[in-house]
Amino acid sequence: MSADRDDAASIDRLIRSAASYIAGGVVSLNRKVEPDITFVRAAGSKLTDIDGTEYIDYHAAFSPHLLGHNDPGVNAAVVEAIDRQESLMGTGTTPWEVTLARLLCESVPSLERVQITNTGSEATAHAIRLARAYTGRDDIILMLGGYNGWHNDVARTVMPTIEQIGPRVSPGEYPVLPFSAGIPQDALRHLHVVNFNDSDSVEYVMGERPIACVLVEPVLQNIGVVLPRPSYLARLRELCDRHGALLVFDEVKTGFRTCLGGYQQVCNVTPDLSLFGKAVANGYPMGVIGGRERIMRLFHDPDPARKTLIAGTYNAHPFTSAAAIATIERLRDHGDEIYARLDRLTARLVAGLTEIFSDRGIASTTPRNGSAYCTYFCDHAPVDWHDIAANHDFELDRRYRRALIERGIYQFPQPCKQGSVSAAHSDQDIDRTLEIAARVVGEL
Repeated sequence: MSADRDDAASIDRLIRSAASYIAGGVVSLNRKVEPDITFVRAAGSKLTDIDGTEYIDYHAAFSPHLLGHNDPGVNAAVVEAIDRQESLMGTGTTPWEVTLARLLCESVPSLERVQITNTGSEATAHAIRLARAYTGRDDIILMLGGYNGWHNDVARTVMPTIEQIGPRVSPGEYPVLPFSAGIPQDALRHLHVVNFNDSDSVEYVMGERPIACVLVEPVLQNIGVVLPRPSYLARLRELCDRHGALLVFDEVKTGFRTCLGGYQQVCNVTPDLSLFGKAVANGYPMGVIGGRERIMRLFHDPDPARKTLIAGTYNAHPFTSAAAIATIERLRDHGDEIYARLDRLTARLVAGLTEIFSDRGIASTTPRNGSAYCTYFCDHAPVDWHDIAANHDFELDRRYRRALIERGIYQFPQPCKQGSVSAAHSDQDIDRTLEIAARVVGEL
Protein backbone atom coordinates (compact mmCIF):
# COMPACT_ATOMS: atom_id res chain seq x y z
CA MET A 1 0.00 0.00 0.00
CA SER A 2 1.34 3.49 -0.91
CA ALA A 3 2.03 6.21 1.62
CA ASP A 4 -0.91 8.19 0.26
CA ARG A 5 -3.21 5.23 0.78
CA ASP A 6 -1.85 4.78 4.31
CA ASP A 7 -2.66 8.42 5.05
CA ALA A 8 -6.15 8.11 3.57
CA ALA A 9 -6.82 4.96 5.57
CA SER A 10 -5.58 6.65 8.75
CA ILE A 11 -7.87 9.65 8.22
CA ASP A 12 -10.79 7.37 7.43
CA ARG A 13 -10.21 5.39 10.63
CA LEU A 14 -10.12 8.60 12.69
CA ILE A 15 -13.37 9.84 11.16
CA ARG A 16 -15.06 6.48 11.77
CA SER A 17 -13.80 6.48 15.36
CA ALA A 18 -15.12 10.00 15.89
CA ALA A 19 -18.53 8.93 14.65
CA SER A 20 -18.46 6.00 17.10
CA TYR A 21 -17.92 8.14 20.17
CA ILE A 22 -18.94 11.74 19.39
CA ALA A 23 -22.55 12.62 18.62
CA GLY A 24 -22.36 13.96 15.09
CA GLY A 25 -18.67 13.08 14.76
CA VAL A 26 -17.30 16.49 15.82
CA VAL A 27 -17.60 18.32 19.15
CA SER A 28 -19.17 21.47 17.67
CA LEU A 29 -21.47 20.71 14.78
CA ASN A 30 -20.72 24.13 13.24
CA ARG A 31 -17.35 22.58 12.34
CA LYS A 32 -18.86 19.71 10.35
CA VAL A 33 -18.01 20.64 6.77
CA GLU A 34 -16.73 19.22 3.50
CA PRO A 35 -13.93 18.62 2.76
CA ASP A 36 -13.49 16.81 6.06
CA ILE A 37 -9.89 17.69 6.95
CA THR A 38 -8.28 16.76 10.26
CA PHE A 39 -5.79 19.40 11.35
CA VAL A 40 -3.25 18.40 13.99
CA ARG A 41 -0.81 21.35 14.26
CA ALA A 42 -0.89 25.10 13.84
CA ALA A 43 1.73 27.82 14.06
CA GLY A 44 1.52 31.44 13.04
CA SER A 45 -0.40 31.65 9.76
CA LYS A 46 -0.17 27.94 8.96
CA LEU A 47 -2.28 24.83 9.59
CA THR A 48 -0.97 21.29 9.12
CA ASP A 49 -3.30 18.36 8.57
CA ILE A 50 -2.92 14.77 9.72
CA ASP A 51 -1.04 13.72 6.59
CA GLY A 52 1.44 16.61 6.81
CA THR A 53 -0.08 18.97 4.23
CA GLU A 54 0.38 22.63 5.12
CA TYR A 55 -2.19 25.38 4.48
CA ILE A 56 -2.14 29.16 4.77
CA ASP A 57 -4.99 29.77 7.19
CA TYR A 58 -7.60 32.52 6.78
CA HIS A 59 -10.26 30.82 8.91
CA ALA A 60 -8.46 31.38 12.24
CA ALA A 61 -10.89 29.01 14.02
CA PHE A 62 -13.81 31.42 13.40
CA SER A 63 -11.41 34.38 13.96
CA PRO A 64 -9.86 34.24 17.49
CA HIS A 65 -6.24 34.02 16.34
CA LEU A 66 -5.55 37.72 15.80
CA LEU A 67 -1.85 37.29 16.64
CA GLY A 68 -1.62 33.93 14.87
CA HIS A 69 -1.78 30.33 16.04
CA ASN A 70 0.28 29.39 19.09
CA ASP A 71 1.71 32.87 19.50
CA PRO A 72 4.96 32.38 21.46
CA GLY A 73 4.35 35.32 23.81
CA VAL A 74 0.81 34.27 24.66
CA ASN A 75 1.81 30.63 25.14
CA ALA A 76 4.76 31.66 27.32
CA ALA A 77 2.40 33.58 29.61
CA VAL A 78 0.26 30.47 30.04
CA VAL A 79 3.30 28.31 30.77
CA GLU A 80 4.48 30.86 33.35
CA ALA A 81 1.07 30.70 35.06
CA ILE A 82 1.40 26.91 35.21
CA ASP A 83 4.94 27.17 36.55
CA ARG A 84 3.76 29.58 39.27
CA GLN A 85 1.28 26.88 40.27
CA GLU A 86 -1.70 29.11 39.71
CA SER A 87 -4.84 27.03 39.86
CA LEU A 88 -8.60 27.18 39.75
CA MET A 89 -9.13 28.48 43.29
CA GLY A 90 -12.92 28.61 43.35
CA THR A 91 -13.14 31.08 46.21
CA GLY A 92 -12.60 34.81 46.47
CA THR A 93 -10.98 37.02 43.84
CA THR A 94 -7.59 36.41 42.25
CA PRO A 95 -4.77 38.73 41.12
CA TRP A 96 -5.15 37.64 37.49
CA GLU A 97 -8.86 38.37 37.23
CA VAL A 98 -8.27 41.84 38.71
CA THR A 99 -5.47 42.52 36.23
CA LEU A 100 -7.58 41.30 33.32
CA ALA A 101 -10.60 43.37 34.37
CA ARG A 102 -8.45 46.50 34.74
CA LEU A 103 -6.89 46.02 31.30
CA LEU A 104 -10.32 45.56 29.70
CA CYS A 105 -11.75 48.67 31.35
CA GLU A 106 -8.69 50.70 30.37
CA SER A 107 -8.85 49.45 26.78
CA VAL A 108 -12.56 49.95 26.06
CA PRO A 109 -13.89 53.25 27.48
CA SER A 110 -17.52 52.06 27.71
CA LEU A 111 -16.55 49.26 30.11
CA GLU A 112 -17.07 50.75 33.56
CA ARG A 113 -17.38 47.27 35.06
CA VAL A 114 -16.84 43.80 33.57
CA GLN A 115 -17.51 40.15 34.23
CA ILE A 116 -15.62 37.26 32.69
CA THR A 117 -17.17 34.16 31.09
CA ASN A 118 -15.80 31.24 29.11
CA THR A 119 -17.59 31.84 25.80
CA GLY A 120 -19.30 34.53 23.79
CA SER A 121 -22.60 32.65 24.03
CA GLU A 122 -22.45 32.86 27.83
CA ALA A 123 -21.76 36.58 27.57
CA THR A 124 -24.79 37.20 25.35
CA ALA A 125 -27.01 35.13 27.65
CA HIS A 126 -25.94 37.24 30.64
CA ALA A 127 -26.46 40.46 28.68
CA ILE A 128 -30.04 39.54 27.81
CA ARG A 129 -30.79 38.53 31.38
CA LEU A 130 -29.23 41.75 32.66
CA ALA A 131 -31.20 43.89 30.18
CA ARG A 132 -34.45 42.24 31.20
CA ALA A 133 -33.70 42.71 34.89
CA TYR A 134 -32.72 46.35 34.39
CA THR A 135 -35.69 47.35 32.19
CA GLY A 136 -38.36 45.01 33.58
CA ARG A 137 -39.18 44.00 30.00
CA ASP A 138 -38.92 40.66 28.18
CA ASP A 139 -38.69 41.35 24.43
CA ILE A 140 -35.47 41.72 22.46
CA ILE A 141 -34.61 42.78 18.91
CA LEU A 142 -32.15 40.68 16.90
CA MET A 143 -30.73 41.06 13.40
CA LEU A 144 -31.45 38.83 10.42
CA GLY A 145 -28.13 37.23 9.50
CA GLY A 146 -26.71 37.87 12.95
CA TYR A 147 -25.31 35.22 15.24
CA ASN A 148 -25.18 35.78 19.00
CA GLY A 149 -24.68 32.27 20.36
CA TRP A 150 -26.45 28.97 20.84
CA HIS A 151 -28.91 29.57 23.71
CA ASN A 152 -32.69 29.79 23.35
CA ASP A 153 -32.95 33.58 23.26
CA VAL A 154 -30.74 33.94 20.21
CA ALA A 155 -30.72 30.58 18.38
CA ARG A 156 -32.47 31.65 15.19
CA THR A 157 -31.44 30.55 11.71
CA VAL A 158 -28.47 32.63 10.57
CA MET A 159 -28.74 32.07 6.82
CA PRO A 160 -32.42 31.45 5.96
CA THR A 161 -33.55 31.25 2.34
CA ILE A 162 -35.69 33.89 0.68
CA GLU A 163 -38.48 31.29 0.61
CA GLN A 164 -38.26 30.99 4.40
CA ILE A 165 -38.25 34.71 5.22
CA GLY A 166 -40.35 36.04 2.37
CA PRO A 167 -39.95 39.37 0.56
CA ARG A 168 -38.19 42.34 2.10
CA VAL A 169 -40.20 44.02 4.83
CA SER A 170 -39.53 47.55 6.07
CA PRO A 171 -40.72 48.71 8.44
CA GLY A 172 -41.59 45.38 10.00
CA GLU A 173 -40.11 42.12 11.20
CA TYR A 174 -39.35 38.64 9.89
CA PRO A 175 -40.46 35.25 11.21
CA VAL A 176 -38.29 33.82 13.97
CA LEU A 177 -36.92 30.58 12.56
CA PRO A 178 -35.37 28.53 15.37
CA PHE A 179 -31.92 27.12 14.65
CA SER A 180 -32.57 24.12 16.88
CA ALA A 181 -35.21 21.74 18.13
CA GLY A 182 -36.02 21.93 21.82
CA ILE A 183 -36.67 25.69 22.00
CA PRO A 184 -39.99 26.49 23.71
CA GLN A 185 -42.46 28.45 21.63
CA ASP A 186 -42.90 30.77 24.60
CA ALA A 187 -39.27 31.86 24.29
CA LEU A 188 -39.70 32.69 20.61
CA ARG A 189 -42.58 35.09 21.18
CA HIS A 190 -40.20 37.51 22.89
CA LEU A 191 -37.83 37.66 19.91
CA HIS A 192 -38.15 40.16 17.08
CA VAL A 193 -35.96 39.80 13.99
CA VAL A 194 -35.34 42.73 11.64
CA ASN A 195 -32.82 43.38 8.92
CA PHE A 196 -29.44 44.89 9.75
CA ASN A 197 -29.07 48.50 8.57
CA ASP A 198 -32.86 48.99 8.89
CA SER A 199 -33.39 51.35 11.81
CA ASP A 200 -36.95 52.08 10.65
CA SER A 201 -37.88 48.50 11.49
CA VAL A 202 -36.24 48.81 14.91
CA GLU A 203 -38.34 51.90 15.53
CA TYR A 204 -41.46 50.08 14.31
CA VAL A 205 -40.97 47.14 16.68
CA MET A 206 -40.19 49.46 19.58
CA GLY A 207 -43.52 51.16 18.96
CA GLU A 208 -45.32 47.81 19.13
CA ARG A 209 -43.53 45.92 21.92
CA PRO A 210 -41.79 46.61 25.26
CA ILE A 211 -38.16 46.08 24.23
CA ALA A 212 -35.50 45.28 26.81
CA CYS A 213 -32.55 45.50 24.43
CA VAL A 214 -31.38 45.69 20.86
CA LEU A 215 -28.65 43.07 20.46
CA VAL A 216 -26.52 43.79 17.41
CA GLU A 217 -23.14 42.95 15.95
CA PRO A 218 -21.92 46.42 14.90
CA VAL A 219 -20.60 44.70 11.77
CA LEU A 220 -22.30 41.47 10.69
CA GLN A 221 -19.35 39.07 10.61
CA ASN A 222 -21.09 35.71 10.72
CA ILE A 223 -22.36 36.14 7.16
CA GLY A 224 -19.09 37.57 5.88
CA VAL A 225 -18.51 41.27 6.45
CA VAL A 226 -21.59 43.48 6.22
CA LEU A 227 -20.74 47.03 7.28
CA PRO A 228 -23.18 49.42 8.94
CA ARG A 229 -24.48 52.29 6.88
CA PRO A 230 -23.43 55.77 8.04
CA SER A 231 -25.53 56.86 11.05
CA TYR A 232 -27.20 53.41 11.45
CA LEU A 233 -25.57 52.59 14.77
CA ALA A 234 -25.98 56.16 15.99
CA ARG A 235 -29.70 55.95 15.25
CA LEU A 236 -29.95 52.68 17.20
CA ARG A 237 -28.40 54.56 20.12
CA GLU A 238 -30.99 57.34 19.79
CA LEU A 239 -33.91 54.89 19.50
CA CYS A 240 -32.82 52.93 22.56
CA ASP A 241 -32.51 56.14 24.58
CA ARG A 242 -35.94 57.35 23.44
CA HIS A 243 -37.71 54.04 24.17
CA GLY A 244 -35.87 53.08 27.36
CA ALA A 245 -34.16 49.99 25.89
CA LEU A 246 -30.52 48.99 26.24
CA LEU A 247 -28.17 49.01 23.28
CA VAL A 248 -25.97 45.89 23.39
CA PHE A 249 -23.01 45.53 21.03
CA ASP A 250 -22.01 41.94 20.36
CA GLU A 251 -18.31 42.47 19.63
CA VAL A 252 -17.40 38.82 20.06
CA LYS A 253 -16.07 38.84 16.48
CA THR A 254 -15.47 42.56 15.83
CA GLY A 255 -13.66 43.16 19.12
CA PHE A 256 -9.91 43.86 18.67
CA ARG A 257 -10.11 43.21 14.91
CA THR A 258 -9.90 46.91 14.05
CA CYS A 259 -8.46 48.39 17.24
CA LEU A 260 -8.15 47.62 20.94
CA GLY A 261 -11.19 49.77 21.75
CA GLY A 262 -13.52 47.64 19.64
CA TYR A 263 -15.66 48.67 16.70
CA GLN A 264 -17.48 51.05 19.04
CA GLN A 265 -14.34 53.18 19.00
CA VAL A 266 -14.38 53.18 15.19
CA CYS A 267 -18.04 54.17 14.89
CA ASN A 268 -17.97 56.47 17.94
CA VAL A 269 -21.18 55.02 19.37
CA THR A 270 -21.30 54.01 23.04
CA PRO A 271 -23.43 50.95 23.85
CA ASP A 272 -24.89 50.25 27.29
CA LEU A 273 -23.39 46.77 27.33
CA SER A 274 -20.64 45.18 25.27
CA LEU A 275 -19.71 41.56 24.67
CA PHE A 276 -16.26 40.37 23.71
CA GLY A 277 -14.66 36.99 23.03
CA LYS A 278 -12.67 35.34 20.24
CA ALA A 279 -9.56 37.54 19.92
CA VAL A 280 -9.53 38.59 23.59
CA ALA A 281 -7.28 35.64 24.49
CA ASN A 282 -5.95 34.81 20.99
CA GLY A 283 -7.61 31.40 20.80
CA TYR A 284 -7.91 30.49 24.46
CA PRO A 285 -11.56 30.26 25.64
CA MET A 286 -12.75 33.62 26.94
CA GLY A 287 -15.89 35.75 26.97
CA VAL A 288 -16.46 39.21 28.43
CA ILE A 289 -19.55 41.20 29.34
CA GLY A 290 -19.13 44.78 30.44
CA GLY A 291 -20.73 48.19 30.40
CA ARG A 292 -22.27 50.91 32.50
CA GLU A 293 -21.79 50.49 36.23
CA ARG A 294 -25.44 51.24 37.00
CA ILE A 295 -26.44 48.20 34.92
CA MET A 296 -23.59 45.88 35.85
CA ARG A 297 -24.24 46.45 39.57
CA LEU A 298 -27.35 44.27 39.25
CA PHE A 299 -25.00 41.29 39.38
CA HIS A 300 -24.52 42.07 43.07
CA ASP A 301 -27.67 44.04 43.90
CA PRO A 302 -28.60 43.67 47.59
CA ASP A 303 -32.27 43.38 46.62
CA PRO A 304 -32.98 39.67 45.85
CA ALA A 305 -35.74 40.74 43.46
CA ARG A 306 -33.20 42.64 41.31
CA LYS A 307 -30.04 40.62 41.78
CA THR A 308 -29.08 38.99 38.46
CA LEU A 309 -27.22 35.71 38.66
CA ILE A 310 -23.81 35.32 37.07
CA ALA A 311 -21.77 32.25 37.93
CA GLY A 312 -19.30 29.88 36.34
CA THR A 313 -16.75 27.56 37.91
CA TYR A 314 -14.23 28.20 35.15
CA ASN A 315 -14.79 31.97 34.75
CA ALA A 316 -11.39 33.72 34.63
CA HIS A 317 -9.48 30.45 34.80
CA PRO A 318 -5.83 31.37 35.47
CA PHE A 319 -4.50 29.95 32.21
CA THR A 320 -7.07 31.60 29.95
CA SER A 321 -6.68 34.81 31.96
CA ALA A 322 -2.92 34.68 31.43
CA ALA A 323 -3.49 34.36 27.69
CA ALA A 324 -5.92 37.29 27.66
CA ILE A 325 -3.62 39.50 29.72
CA ALA A 326 -0.69 38.75 27.41
CA THR A 327 -2.83 39.45 24.32
CA ILE A 328 -4.22 42.74 25.59
CA GLU A 329 -0.84 43.94 26.86
CA ARG A 330 0.70 43.20 23.45
CA LEU A 331 -2.05 45.13 21.67
CA ARG A 332 -1.76 47.97 24.20
CA ASP A 333 2.02 48.28 23.93
CA HIS A 334 2.47 47.51 20.23
CA GLY A 335 -0.98 48.16 18.82
CA ASP A 336 0.04 50.90 16.40
CA GLU A 337 2.52 48.59 14.73
CA ILE A 338 0.28 45.50 14.84
CA TYR A 339 -2.84 47.20 13.48
CA ALA A 340 -0.89 49.06 10.79
CA ARG A 341 0.55 45.74 9.64
CA LEU A 342 -2.83 44.01 9.71
CA ASP A 343 -4.39 46.87 7.75
CA ARG A 344 -1.63 46.85 5.14
CA LEU A 345 -1.68 43.09 4.61
CA THR A 346 -5.46 42.88 4.42
CA ALA A 347 -5.66 45.85 2.07
CA ARG A 348 -3.09 44.14 -0.20
CA LEU A 349 -5.07 40.91 -0.17
CA VAL A 350 -8.40 42.61 -0.90
CA ALA A 351 -6.94 44.78 -3.68
CA GLY A 352 -5.34 41.73 -5.26
CA LEU A 353 -8.53 39.68 -5.14
CA THR A 354 -10.53 42.59 -6.56
CA GLU A 355 -8.14 42.84 -9.51
CA ILE A 356 -8.17 39.09 -10.13
CA PHE A 357 -11.96 38.88 -10.34
CA SER A 358 -12.21 42.07 -12.38
CA ASP A 359 -9.67 40.81 -14.94
CA ARG A 360 -11.77 37.65 -15.38
CA GLY A 361 -15.02 39.58 -15.71
CA ILE A 362 -16.51 38.04 -12.56
CA ALA A 363 -18.83 40.31 -10.61
CA SER A 364 -17.50 40.51 -7.06
CA THR A 365 -16.94 42.76 -4.09
CA THR A 366 -14.72 42.20 -1.05
CA PRO A 367 -15.67 44.44 1.87
CA ARG A 368 -13.48 44.36 4.96
CA ASN A 369 -13.48 45.47 8.56
CA GLY A 370 -9.87 45.86 9.57
CA SER A 371 -8.33 42.40 9.17
CA ALA A 372 -11.67 40.67 8.47
CA TYR A 373 -12.87 40.35 4.86
CA CYS A 374 -15.26 38.41 2.65
CA THR A 375 -15.71 38.12 -1.11
CA TYR A 376 -19.29 38.23 -2.36
CA PHE A 377 -20.08 37.25 -5.92
CA CYS A 378 -22.42 40.12 -6.73
CA ASP A 379 -21.94 43.63 -8.12
CA HIS A 380 -22.22 45.58 -4.85
CA ALA A 381 -21.34 45.38 -1.19
CA PRO A 382 -24.37 43.80 0.53
CA VAL A 383 -26.20 45.81 3.18
CA ASP A 384 -28.04 42.94 4.91
CA TRP A 385 -28.78 39.22 4.71
CA HIS A 386 -31.77 39.74 2.42
CA ASP A 387 -29.43 41.41 -0.05
CA ILE A 388 -26.95 38.51 0.12
CA ALA A 389 -29.63 35.81 -0.15
CA ALA A 390 -31.08 37.45 -3.26
CA ASN A 391 -27.89 38.43 -5.11
CA HIS A 392 -24.85 36.38 -4.05
CA ASP A 393 -23.74 33.43 -6.18
CA PHE A 394 -23.55 30.76 -3.47
CA GLU A 395 -22.51 27.93 -5.78
CA LEU A 396 -19.60 29.92 -7.23
CA ASP A 397 -18.54 30.84 -3.68
CA ARG A 398 -18.59 27.17 -2.64
CA ARG A 399 -16.56 26.09 -5.68
CA TYR A 400 -14.05 28.91 -5.19
CA ARG A 401 -13.44 28.05 -1.52
CA ARG A 402 -13.13 24.35 -2.27
CA ALA A 403 -10.59 25.01 -5.04
CA LEU A 404 -8.50 27.23 -2.75
CA ILE A 405 -8.44 24.51 -0.09
CA GLU A 406 -7.33 21.92 -2.62
CA ARG A 407 -4.33 24.15 -3.37
CA GLY A 408 -3.35 24.90 0.22
CA ILE A 409 -5.30 28.06 1.08
CA TYR A 410 -7.74 27.37 3.89
CA GLN A 411 -10.93 29.36 4.12
CA PHE A 412 -13.94 27.88 5.84
CA PRO A 413 -15.68 25.90 3.06
CA GLN A 414 -19.09 27.47 3.53
CA PRO A 415 -20.30 30.46 1.50
CA CYS A 416 -20.29 33.91 3.12
CA LYS A 417 -17.91 33.05 5.93
CA GLN A 418 -15.43 35.67 7.09
CA GLY A 419 -11.75 35.46 6.23
CA SER A 420 -9.26 36.66 8.85
CA VAL A 421 -5.72 37.93 8.43
CA SER A 422 -3.48 37.59 11.48
CA ALA A 423 -0.41 39.48 12.63
CA ALA A 424 1.53 36.29 11.85
CA HIS A 425 0.73 36.45 8.13
CA SER A 426 3.60 37.60 5.93
CA ASP A 427 3.85 39.39 2.61
CA GLN A 428 4.93 36.04 1.19
CA ASP A 429 1.68 34.50 2.46
CA ILE A 430 -0.31 37.21 0.69
CA ASP A 431 1.72 36.79 -2.52
CA ARG A 432 1.21 33.02 -2.47
CA THR A 433 -2.50 33.41 -1.76
CA LEU A 434 -3.02 35.81 -4.66
CA GLU A 435 -0.99 33.59 -6.98
CA ILE A 436 -3.18 30.59 -6.13
CA ALA A 437 -6.39 32.64 -6.23
CA ALA A 438 -5.53 33.83 -9.74
CA ARG A 439 -4.96 30.22 -10.84
CA VAL A 440 -8.23 29.09 -9.21
CA VAL A 441 -10.30 31.91 -10.71
CA GLY A 442 -8.84 31.15 -14.13
CA GLU A 443 -10.15 27.59 -13.82
CA LEU A 444 -13.61 28.34 -12.41
